[in-house]
Order: sequence, then structure tokens, then C-alpha cells
Amino acid sequence: MNWHPRHLYRSIKALGHRLYQRLNMDAWFPHVPIALAVGLSGLLQINQTVHLLRDFFALPQETLTQLTGGLSTLAIRGVPHDVIGIVLLIMSMGLLLRSRLAWMVTVLMSLASLILELTPFASQPLALIGFHALVLLLLLSNRGHFQSASLATGTLFSITGIVLTLGFGVVGAYVLGEQFKPIIPDFPTALYFTIVTMSTVGYGDIIPITTQARLFTISLIILGLLVFATSLTAILGPMMNQQIMKLIQPRKKTMQRKDHIIVVGCNPLARNAAKAIEARGLVVTIIWRSQRPECTEVPADLIIGDASDSEILKQAQADTARAILALTDDDSDNAFIILAAKDVNEKIKTVVAVSDAHNMAKIKRVKPDVVLALPLIGAELLAMALSGEEMKVDTLFEQLLTLD
Repeated sequence: MNWHPRHLYRSIKALGHRLYQRLNMDAWFPHVPIALAVGLSGLLQINQTVHLLRDFFALPQETLTQLTGGLSTLAIRGVPHDVIGIVLLIMSMGLLLRSRLAWMVTVLMSLASLILELTPFASQPLALIGFHALVLLLLLSNRGHFQSASLATGTLFSITGIVLTLGFGVVGAYVLGEQFKPIIPDFPTALYFTIVTMSTVGYGDIIPITTQARLFTISLIILGLLVFATSLTAILGPMMNQQIMKLIQPRKKTMQRKDHIIVVGCNPLARNAAKAIEARGLVVTIIWRSQRPECTEVPADLIIGDASDSEILKQAQADTARAILALTDDDSDNAFIILAAKDVNEKIKTVVAVSDAHNMAKIKRVKPDVVLALPLIGAELLAMALSGEEMKVDTLFEQLLTLD
């Protein structure tokens, strides 16, 4: 069999689409695998502190100097990663809910982790750093899958982040107390230093005098800025968005669709079909893949997206629609649209247009209710005109509407 690259691409696309639908991947992909990867990244971050603690307690009869040095190493190398690891574990649960806030916090924490690895006290192996970078790339490339917003979830995440960062700052400042001027002798002073540093006020009454103390202070400032910025965004963002939407769209109502007709496509056939259906008093929902320049007249009920995606069809409420008309210029896209529509609603009537007569047999395999065989009707009209044959309406409609 002679496989054309275009045919091979369509076959692979069709196989991938069927596999996607069979596994119901739109319900768990890609947010679940990404959440698991983020959780694993968090565990690996915490594992660094576990190893440092094990090595620290393995020291025989530590002197006070050894104790201070060991705790200093732990505060600089272990605690920041430990805090980031705990935050990533918490955020992984938010990613399972497609939380936009969890996505944002995870990206910031991953960046902070990579920045810490650029310090002279970096302790993670190169392969582990590569894994954290890979998780960050997955998050950035799939940002569109995390759009859920919740004020309660945002508040919980914000409080968790603030508490963990405060704990990191207090413990680190107390452990490294002798490396500041004046010395930080107790936890209240450590709490004071932590809050002043995190808020970037910087009174200058307590300053780091060693390299380790300076690096600790830098990491505390970075974490503080990230946590406070994220917390404000998480709490104030949803509230401001709701108020802005009320001002911009005060009269906008949720579109209720039932027993409607879904028309997919932005070509002349699709636009004229939609107008003809609306002229007969039927409700029409239009789906365009994108906002094309030639589609200057925007329909009242328009959805932008890929109609072969189940989520887009659910947004168009295909489960309550009377029929769907796949009228795009690409026959393979039309076939995928019909398959996706039947997955959402088995009882929906399906109409598909065929641009290339050679694809007729392939289109019929998806078992649409009606096939608009436009090439056949054109060829029939041309043959009748050239031969002088009388044009019979019944014959033309049999060619135009090929029932499966």
C-alpha cells in the first residue's frame, strides 16, 4: 500500500483521537500526571534534608563548634529545599483540581529551587536538577489546563505558604544566630528578624556578617517576596475579577441551550446553513476553530475552539442538542467532529459535508446520519447541463443527501 505522508498523519491522528476518547483522557490528562510529577519533585526536595539530618546525627560526640557548623549547613542547604518540597506537595493536590493558583505557586517554587541550586552550597545532583527543570517546563507548556479559581482554596494555600516560610526564617535565623551582628539569641528575636526581612523593610539593626548568613538572608527575601505576592494574588485576584466582570458585563446571562442545532465551520456553506436554520425559528450554536478575518459577522451564540474536543462540545451542550452539522473544509476534521459528538451524545443527529469525493467511503465509516455530497451534486449538474438532460430535483437531492 502506498502511504502518502498526509494519509499517514491522518491515520495517526485518528488512532490518537480514538485512544484519547477510549481512555477518557480529557478527565485526567495532563493535570493528573503533572500533579504526580510535582509531588515527586517535592518528595525529592524533602529527601535532601533527610540525608543531611542522617549525616548530621551520625557525627560522633559533636562539639559545640561541630553542632553549629552542622546546623548551619542544614539551614543553608536543607531547610530551603525542605520548605519548597512541602509547598510542592501541597500544591500537587491543588493541581489535581486544575487550580490556577496551585499552578502559579508551583512555577514560582520550582524557579526558587533552581535559583537555590546556583548558590555555592548547591547539593543536589545534576540529574535531579534536570528533573526539576523538566517539571517546570511541563507546567509552563500546559498552563491552559489549569484555570480553576477558588477563593477558599487560595486562602488555604496562602496561609500554608506564609506559615512555612515564617518557620523556615525563624529556625534558620535562630540556628545561624551567632553569624549576625548583634547575635540573635532567642526565637522572639529570630521571629522579628524574619518578619522584617520577608517584608523587605530592612531596619539594619540586625545584619548578617558571614557568607552563610548572607545566603540565608537572600533565600528568605526571595521566598518572602514569592509567598506574599502569591498570597495577595490568590486572595484579592478572584474578588477583583468578579467585580470587574460585573462592571464590564452587568447583564450577561448564562446561555441555556436545549434542542438546538450545532453548526461547525466558518466557510460560506456553514454561515449560510446557520442563517437558513435560524430563519426557520431554530436555535443555532456556532463553533469556530479560531476568530478568522473573513468571519467578520460574529454570531450571537459563538464558541471558539476545536469541535473535535469533547470539552468544547460539552461547552456547546451537545448532550442536549438536536443535531450537529460538521461543515468545515477539511474532511478528516469533519469525521473527528462526528466521532466526538457521538461520544458526548449517542442520540444526536449528525450531518457531515464532504469536499473530496475520494473521502466518501472513509466518511461513511464514522456512520453519520446524513452526508452532504457536494462534489457529486456538482458533477451531476455539469453532466446534465452538457448532455441537455432534464434536471430532476429528486435525482439531485439523492446525490446531495447521501443517507447512510
